[in-house]
Amino acid sequence: MVSEKTQRINTFIALGVLAIVIAVICVIGIVTYGKTDEILQGQAEATEYRVSSKVPGRIMEFRVEEGQHVKAGDTLAIIEAPEVDAKKAQAEAVKTQARALSDKAEAGARSEQIQGAYEMWQKAKVGSEIMEKSFKRVSNLYKEGVVSEQKYDEMKAQYDAAVATERAAKSQYDLAVNGAQKEDKEMAAAKYEQAKGAVAEVNSYINETYLTAYADGEVMEIFPHIGELVGTGAPIMNIAIMDDMWATFNVREDYLMKMPIGKTFQAEIPALGRTTTMSVYNMKDRGDYAAWKATKQTGQYDLKTFEVRARPTEDIEGLRPGMTVLFRINEK
Repeated sequence: MVSEKTQRINTFIALGVLAIVIAVICVIGIVTYGKTDEILQGQAEATEYRVSSKVPGRIMEFRVEEGQHVKAGDTLAIIEAPEVDAKKAQAEAVKTQARALSDKAEAGARSEQIQGAYEMWQKAKVGSEIMEKSFKRVSNLYKEGVVSEQKYDEMKAQYDAAVATERAAKSQYDLAVNGAQKEDKEMAAAKYEQAKGAVAEVNSYINETYLTAYADGEVMEIFPHIGELVGTGAPIMNIAIMDDMWATFNVREDYLMKMPIGKTFQAEIPALGRTTTMSVYNMKDRGDYAAWKATKQTGQYDLKTFEVRARPTEDIEGLRPGMTVLFRINEK
């Protein structure tokens, strides 16, 4: 049997070995922890704009496909809107009518109307001259006492009526010669301009049935299918501007000192198997809904999350929105 002394020696040896192992593990852990890098994972993004129409209608044709590169001004899709065509026909008819009224007001009366008014004036003028002579004869006879006062009054009334008739005929002739009043001409011209504006408005809606690219980019996604109805402002497709790309990182605020605005750093793009230099250009709070790290249990404070954006300092061939971008922060 092993003596009690031997057992004690073995126990001390075992405890010593265990202590040495624990010490070695601690040293390795400290050294390893001190050399560990914190990895901030972000993703590539690109500016996108959504193509939509002001006019409700039915998708008649797509002239692009998903993944296709387009240039500013290229026609992307055509919408069929028969209601707009009908409104254009109505607007054109109103415009034609307003133009005719405006031309009529500017041109004045026709030559036949002017001639007729002139003849009526001349007829009234002759009648007035005859009544003037007759009135003078009756007036002389009245002064001599040959005719009665009643006959004189009757003749004077006839003469006054003939003079008034001549004046009225002369006014009608002047109106025919001078044409419409200035206010009438201005009103007719304004109605014509209003009708032209209505036609221009309808034409602008017709132009909206041809959807065009706002800027150069790549078609990322097309939402409706040919033949489907789309409403006003309904999204038709998304186009990404591939020349305007950046990477977005969600950074805990205790790491913000590692990524200040203006800082450049080396980032890895696993999908391309390469690194690139990026520059931080924007930083903003993600808000209360973002992830927090609670540290109050240790008597400190809660760490908020910020959105940090950085742009590549060079063109990266093959970089696509959604690709992972890594930034390794040395903790030493």
